[in-house]
Amino acid sequence: MHRPFGFILHGRPFIANIAGSKFIGAFSTALVQAPAASIMSNVPGSTHEVAAGELLPMLHAIQDELGYVPPDRVPAIAAALNLSRAEVHGVLSYYHFFRDQAPGRHVVQVCRAEACQACGGDELLAHVERRLGCKAGTTRSDGAVTVEDVYCLGLCASAPAIQVGERLHARVSAERFDRIAQALEWLELPR
Repeated sequence: MHRPFGFILHGRPFIANIAGSKFIGAFSTALVQAPAASIMSNVPGSTHEVAAGELLPMLHAIQDELGYVPPDRVPAIAAALNLSRAEVHGVLSYYHFFRDQAPGRHVVQVCRAEACQACGGDELLAHVERRLGCKAGTTRSDGAVTVEDVYCLGLCASAPAIQVGERLHARVSAERFDRIAQALEWLELPR
């Protein structure tokens, strides 16, 4: 069960309850499991008037709470913001940060930008895939870990870089990755 969460969106309070697929707050709309045509009529005083630019903060909030943006919620998100489903899908598919599937319990991101590639990033990614037992863009069969290739973690001067959960690691070699991984109790590395 997910707890409600809130944030400030364009200077207005915004509260969401993802478990019930409802967003309530400054938008005066509700995302419910109802046909898109009836979404706006479910909340008294509802309005289609929303400020431009509210899609990205909403998508980030959903992904922060769930770990991904469920594809079946796209129509409700679009209706709540008076956008087409194609517009919402376009944003989701353009930004690689957004996931459409739940990730593993832990996410390991390996930088694939030019600076990291020049400093051994390709070899590091191959090592991470071997040690964790899953390829980039996939989740291990036990659901413990997802490996993602990302393009720039902002540590170009300290390449190659990885991110494990919310923590960044710079100048990561295969040996250093193994030490990082062994320090994490959740990560059982095949020998």
